[in-house]
Amino acid sequence: ASLRRFVDAGLRACALEASSIGIDEHRLDGTRVHTAVFTNFTQDHLDYHGSMQAYWQAKTRLFQWPGLAAAVINIDDAKGQALTQLPAVQTLDLWTISCHAPARLQAQSISVGETGLEFDVVEGTQREHLRTRLIGQYNVNNLLGVIAAMRSLGVPLAQAVGACAELVPVPGRMQRLLEAGQPLVAIDYAHTPDALDKALEALRPVARQRQGRLWCVFGCGGDRDPGKRPLMGTAARSADHVLVTSDNPRSEDPQAIIGQILPALAGHASLHQQADRALAIASAIMSAADADVILVAGKGHEDYQEVAGQKRPFSDLAQARAALARRRSAAQGVAA
Repeated sequence: ASLRRFVDAGLRACALEASSIGIDEHRLDGTRVHTAVFTNFTQDHLDYHGSMQAYWQAKTRLFQWPGLAAAVINIDDAKGQALTQLPAVQTLDLWTISCHAPARLQAQSISVGETGLEFDVVEGTQREHLRTRLIGQYNVNNLLGVIAAMRSLGVPLAQAVGACAELVPVPGRMQRLLEAGQPLVAIDYAHTPDALDKALEALRPVARQRQGRLWCVFGCGGDRDPGKRPLMGTAARSADHVLVTSDNPRSEDPQAIIGQILPALAGHASLHQQADRALAIASAIMSAADADVILVAGKGHEDYQEVAGQKRPFSDLAQARAALARRRSAAQGVAA
């Protein structure tokens, strides 16, 4: 129905996320796909697929789609390199992308700051400079994927890069609250070990530039793959301060979920736990120094928290803004 509305509105192309579950459940059957894009492959959805092999097989079906014309593949990911070797892929208009290795489309001279990142996009002898409000190494790969997809549709490189320069951060995806004299707070949907690791990696140079410390507030969802929980703890170890809290506990005991995360953080120099997510966010913001950076991870854009079978109104963004306002008021009271 949505695609029909796009056609009726005169649009000729759209981008959609082809989830492994959607592919496996045949939700995309009958949809004509011109270009398939591969960004990365990490542990997720094992509560559905049962194994990494089954998950991978579902992913690769997109690159063997009837009528597929082009493929964009991130070869900085080991599975991406393997994907390029599939016989079906080698018959396509193949766009390899990389920040490190020779590829059809490359990112060079990458620079990251608290307000965004910039880099050169190189295709053969062509070079275009891109400055964007997005941050994080993973977004360099994502932007390369977008540009390569547009190139596969015949969009000139300069035009594709120019379009990406106009992009604004998606709500709940590395959404930053930046105020003078306050810690920088980033709200992100990162809820897998790889995503959490990449979010912290993205914010580490920002904390370094601010000469502050890096905080991580996160939890794990209930009624989902429990094997992911210690891996999330391992990913969070790179933060200077870690505060483990609830996510969407669903039918599980939040404290029990936290208990499955904590062993992976044993020995961390600054480890805290608070099952109440609102209190956890407030605690981090009130405890942080002005120069610090706080990642609130796991729920991103969600406006609810699922607890004991109920979806209760809850927003990480709203909680962070309220805590920053209290911190600001407290500072003004001291100054007075």
